[in-house]
Order: sequence, then C-alpha cells, then structure tokens
Amino acid sequence: MSCITAALGMMPLKGASAPAVSSARLRIAEETGSNAVSVALAHRTPQEILSEDSFLNAITVLQAIGGSTNAVVHLLAIANRHPKIQGKITLQTFDDVGRKTPLLIDLKPSGANYMTDFHNAGGMLALLHTLRPLLRLNAMTISGKTLGQVLDESPFKSFAYSREVIRPLDNPLYPSSSLVVLKGNIAPNGAVLKASASKDRSLLKHSGPAVVFENTADMARRIDDPELPVTKDSVLVLKNIGPVGNPGMPEAGLIPLPRKLGAQGVSDMLRLSDGRMSGTAGGTIVLHISPESALPESPFGILRTGDVITCDVEQRILRLEVSDEEIQRRVDERKIEIAQSVVEKKSQRGYRGLYIRSVNQAQDGADFDFLTASGAD
Repeated sequence: MSCITAALGMMPLKGASAPAVSSARLRIAEETGSNAVSVALAHRTPQEILSEDSFLNAITVLQAIGGSTNAVVHLLAIANRHPKIQGKITLQTFDDVGRKTPLLIDLKPSGANYMTDFHNAGGMLALLHTLRPLLRLNAMTISGKTLGQVLDESPFKSFAYSREVIRPLDNPLYPSSSLVVLKGNIAPNGAVLKASASKDRSLLKHSGPAVVFENTADMARRIDDPELPVTKDSVLVLKNIGPVGNPGMPEAGLIPLPRKLGAQGVSDMLRLSDGRMSGTAGGTIVLHISPESALPESPFGILRTGDVITCDVEQRILRLEVSDEEIQRRVDERKIEIAQSVVEKKSQRGYRGLYIRSVNQAQDGADFDFLTASGAD
C-alpha cells in the first residue's frame, strides 16, 4: 500500500520501502514535513494532485509488484470520491492495465524475497525508472513536480542485485496480469484473483464441484471434518463475508485447505469468496465476488455443494455450469427465504445499521455511498 501511495504521488518514494528501524525514516520524516508545509502554503488539495493518470500509475505499480487485492478496493474507494475521476477508474481498468504490465518484483507471495530486499535493490525509485515506458509522467506529485520531473532529478543506475529483485521489462517474473478481474454468471459485477500468487497454475483453468460454506462459523465447524465431501479437484466456496454479509468485509478469504487433503500433500485448491484476503497470502483464491452473497439478488448466494464451477483466467471467466433459467429460479426462491432477515438488517439503528444500508459493493470500493462524488442515489 505504501508503494501504491507513492505511485499516486502522495508520499516520498523512499518512504514506500524503508524498514521501520532504518535511519532513513528520519530523513523521510523530514521530507514529509517539508511537503506538508509546501502543500499548506500552496493550498493544494488531494483532489488537485490526484488525476486519472495518478491512478493509472498506481495500478501499473500494483500489477508490477504483484500487490494485494485489497489495493483494488482501496483505490476504487479513493477514485469514486473524486468528482473528476469517478467512473473513469473502474474495476475493469485494473484488468486493462494488467494486460500491458509485467510482474517485475520478486517478492512474496508471488516470488522469493522480502520488502527489505526490494528497498536494498533500489525500492520505488528503481521500479519507477524500470516502468518508465508504461507510466504517465505528467501526473502531479505532492512535491509540486510531475512524476517525470521527479525521476529526471533522481537518476538510478541498476546493478546486479537490483536486476535480480526488480526484473527488467524484457525479463519479467510473470508476463502480465498478476491481478486479474473475472466475470460470469456468479460474479456479474466482477471478482478479483491474484493469479501470480497461485501455487498450482493448472487451477487457473479448472472446473470442479463446489463445497459450500455458508459463513465463517460453518467453515470452522466443517473444514477439517474427515467426512467432508471434498477432493483436490473440489472448489471451496465461502459465502457471507462481503461488505454487508460480515460488516467490514474481513480478510477471511484465505480459506484453509481441509486437513485430510493437506495430509495427502495437496498445496492449493481453487477457492471462492465475497470477502478480502491479506496481501501476504498465496493460493488460487478468487475474492470480492460481486454482488455479494448477502444480497437477495446475488447469484453467488445461490451456490450449493455439488454445483460445478468453472474458472478460466485466460478467458476471464467465473461461472456456474447451470442454465440462466435455473439461476434465476434459485435467486427468486432465495429472495423469499431471506426477505425477513434483509428487512431486519436494514432496520438496525446506530452505526451498524447506517453501514449496512449505505455501504457499496467491492467493485465500487466498499465505501459509504453518500461519501462518493455522486452521493447516495
């Protein structure tokens, strides 16, 4: 997230990677203070600094570093609060940029190294110089200079170790799309997968029967049951951890592998959820499925154990292998079943009730709708 904030132009480049115990933190603090004073004197607001190009640069960096899927939600929330950016930066933008951006940073979970290694290899300055042909250099930064000016004034000469950790464009760790956006009949508004973190690349094109958990309590109760009807080809599904289903959209999307499969040496499975996951976690895990299962109209909410699910990353497809008519029949049936619980949730008082009534979906940033540039509809 620090790398993305720096790519947006909102913080010093070295501040993105310097270790907390490093003496560089004092120098970064001084530079940050200087920026704060200059911004205050110039009366520059974040809206004046941030532009469409700023967000495209941040997304390019996100794809190049194999960054967290959480960044997708955060960047969309920020973009949708900006009156000049809302509607221009969408979930699809992440996929479009990803198709043109290689994975360059050899860091966990997509690679082998750590953030300290990235810092010692030159950090964001080295990365941005490497990515320069893909960046929008006219984007403004908090220093009052464009990104192009910042890079011109801070040259970087690569060395053997920097090229090992920060790959050149012609020798990437992964050719493109470290993060992909999937769509289909169970994710009509999109879902996100960090493809570069997959531990079994055959799962990036896979069909299998679903094993469905209705919520985290259901999963905790049954995931290690020796009688769980699961094989290595199954697709694990966890519902009700989206913005409304589990208010706050917790990082519970890292569905653990069933104990009996772990004992067989299974290291990865295709897993689906409408929640989030830590950026430090790996696996073939589809997240942020929208609309989330807690909503009455959600086709993800109608999944049942035994349903066959197909994921095809190359085609950007995530679908349930049943007819559209069957999906609609299940949705209509489910709307009746959960109607009362939906009314009860929305009628709650206080902050929780406000949140449930007003939070938007992951593809819009999981933010309060009344805080977006267009306000609540």
